[in-house]
Amino acid sequence: MEMIGSGKNKSPLIKRLLFFTLILLALVGISSIASEWIPNQRAENKIGVVDITGLISDSEHIVNQVKKFGADKRIRGIVLRIDSPGGSVGPSQEIYDEVLKTRKGGKVIYASMGALAASGGYYIASAAEKIFANPGTLTGSIGVIMAFANAKGLMEKIGLQPQVIKAGKYKDIGSPARVMTQKEKNLLQSVVVDVHQQFIEAVANGRDISIAEVTKIADGRILTGRQAYSLNLVDQLGGLQASIDQLANKVGIIGPPIIIKEKPRAGLLDWILQTTINQSLVDHSSIPSLQYTWHLDGWQ
Repeated sequence: MEMIGSGKNKSPLIKRLLFFTLILLALVGISSIASEWIPNQRAENKIGVVDITGLISDSEHIVNQVKKFGADKRIRGIVLRIDSPGGSVGPSQEIYDEVLKTRKGGKVIYASMGALAASGGYYIASAAEKIFANPGTLTGSIGVIMAFANAKGLMEKIGLQPQVIKAGKYKDIGSPARVMTQKEKNLLQSVVVDVHQQFIEAVANGRDISIAEVTKIADGRILTGRQAYSLNLVDQLGGLQASIDQLANKVGIIGPPIIIKEKPRAGLLDWILQTTINQSLVDHSSIPSLQYTWHLDGWQ
């Protein structure tokens, strides 16, 4: 008898639970809408941090982050956290251009260098309004490299005789199967010189200094953060937190800013594998590849 009675009493209880659940969901929805439309000083105390790490072989993800943060009015400024030896010319230039474009749209962008921000890494940093570096940061390396491997002797030893069919006398330029001609070397040298000049002009434009001044140190030399500061390639010595604090002060944020960072797209293993693959393609492909990259001896 008691079991039957308890079943009858459950119906009003379930109705009450459903009612309160609906009320709770409604309140959550109203709160969410209000957070979007009602001014909230704390909600606008945000700074976006874009991580640029490892070899720069693709620009899409970084460009999209800069665009997203640039369009978000709640994010008052952006810090580019750079820890990279550089990478491919095209992606470095695309990121540089997007940083300048976003700055022209009114967003304040600072660059913070970690352990390494050389070559293409510095290329990107030069587009920021202000550059921070640690005294021991390795930076600079304003130069261009194009490297090829010649395996002709090895191929002859193992009896491998490649056959090439081409249209256009320079189509197989840089082939590891033969020695490069002087005309081919001259052609590639002219390409490298032109891209190097583009690097110099980009730094001069981003840093608002003369081309002649940049040219004096654009010989591929690596610099410490302190040396770069003395050469006007860096604005201030300091770490990531210093750049965030000064940016917050610049845009008028009161109190500690909220830091916004996008989650990594892949796990550590995926990153290691992708980095290894990218480096392998850069170092061993027979296709000519221009690089704004700093190499240590033995790394290539």
